[in-house]
Amino acid sequence: MFLGAILTRHAQYRPYHLAVVFNERRLTYRDFNARVNRLANALLAEGIGRGDKIATLLPNCLELLELYWAVAKIGAVVVPLSPLLRGKGLSTLLDDSDSVMVITDSGFMEHLTAALEISARRAVREVLVIDAPVPAGCRSYHALVSAAADHEPVDADGTPIAPAPEDVYNIIYSSGTTGLPKGIVHTHQIRALYCLMFSQSYRITPESVVLHAGSIIFNGAFLTLMPAFFNGATYILHDHFDAGQVIETIAREKVTHVKMVPSQIIALLHHPDFTLERLASLQMLGSVGAPLHREHKDALAKVLPGRFCELYGLTEGFVTVLDPHDFPAKPESVGAPLPFEEMRIVDEDGRDVPAGTVGEIVGRGPILMPGYYKRPDLTAQAIRDGWLFTGDLGYVDEDGFLFLVDRKKDMIISGGVNVYPRDIEEIIVQHPLVKEAAVFGAPSEKWGETPVAAVILKEAGSISADALRDWINEHVEARFQRVSAVLLKEEFPRSAAGKTLKRLMRDEFWQGRDARI
Repeated sequence: MFLGAILTRHAQYRPYHLAVVFNERRLTYRDFNARVNRLANALLAEGIGRGDKIATLLPNCLELLELYWAVAKIGAVVVPLSPLLRGKGLSTLLDDSDSVMVITDSGFMEHLTAALEISARRAVREVLVIDAPVPAGCRSYHALVSAAADHEPVDADGTPIAPAPEDVYNIIYSSGTTGLPKGIVHTHQIRALYCLMFSQSYRITPESVVLHAGSIIFNGAFLTLMPAFFNGATYILHDHFDAGQVIETIAREKVTHVKMVPSQIIALLHHPDFTLERLASLQMLGSVGAPLHREHKDALAKVLPGRFCELYGLTEGFVTVLDPHDFPAKPESVGAPLPFEEMRIVDEDGRDVPAGTVGEIVGRGPILMPGYYKRPDLTAQAIRDGWLFTGDLGYVDEDGFLFLVDRKKDMIISGGVNVYPRDIEEIIVQHPLVKEAAVFGAPSEKWGETPVAAVILKEAGSISADALRDWINEHVEARFQRVSAVLLKEEFPRSAAGKTLKRLMRDEFWQGRDARI
């Protein structure tokens, strides 16, 4: 369960295999391990030790990838923070995480400086900057690292460092859609199990070529990152998502595995180069982060049959996977629990409900977090008798496959009836002029809440909001699913991970209306 030993092993036994591709950089396992060792030794020289927290404010970059493995070698804890954080939000998470060091680049320094000035705890004692210019009071990441040795890191007495399986590896903060973000703790053992369980599920091998173009501060990135390095495969990282660049990289590098959020998959589907010829090397194209609508699944399967894989899960530590071999029979399912994982569907009183009945999804297994950082109260709310209560609604069929109905917090109660936005979204994306849809609830004098649809069109101006509203309301199955308004958007607000932020659109809509609909 010693994560740091993975790179050491590959540097010895497959030193010249291509490990990392980032922009123009191509590093073998020997070279990448040496870079990670220099960073690990530099951190030790700066007094960073077992359990010390290192926060990052970085885009996708080689330095962030190196840090993920350097902390594994010395027992420090990485706290990847969203580069979108500002002011009090950033200061709060730096304080809450007890971070003693921040690694960033010059583009974020203005926001970091402001956050540190209002910090209540002022625990951060050092800031490393990965590019120039290096502001006063900060240090150059590369000057520090280049001066360090590339041997395997050791304790002060010369003994090898071996963090324990239960030691904390990272703290990943939730998006905070229902309040203050919570620090989700993962141990070395949990990340080691990511290596094993997702290697098996995604069939990642030493010969695989894994591409990731989304943000690697997002926990979904670890679903392929950990098994890629565990197997000694090749890991390609893009500095940002661009559909054309993803397709070009897949074709050039013969990529076998890629994981994306739905908005990125939709962008691929609408790119002119999305063809079987260009993407023939793919063995898996995985969706994570939010449900992918059936219309898009079918479009994907038409061009790339037998490749689609969907994961439903929480960073807190429960997942189901829809395997490509199960997709033809269960296309609307989000799959089944992985080996060693257990799942139940329960009612409001925590009692199991029969197959076909909607209830809350609860699960448990070996990748379940030990808890939220410093929040035993919230941990006790989320984990009860060893089961994680997800807050999501779903049901299982007679074969035990999970069907996700919606997020509990996204459910709309209209005239006393439960309305699930996803059901309406599935209808909207069938319109030939619609690219993406997001449905949320708006206040209504008559019904309490009423559905509102935000829509991105394939071509701006191709249909009016009123005409699209009328089409939707003609095609939904029930009167209570009818939308009261359609908002035409050029783009949806997204998180750093690329997830659609319905909450922001809902809040903006509610605040912009003087009266209920």
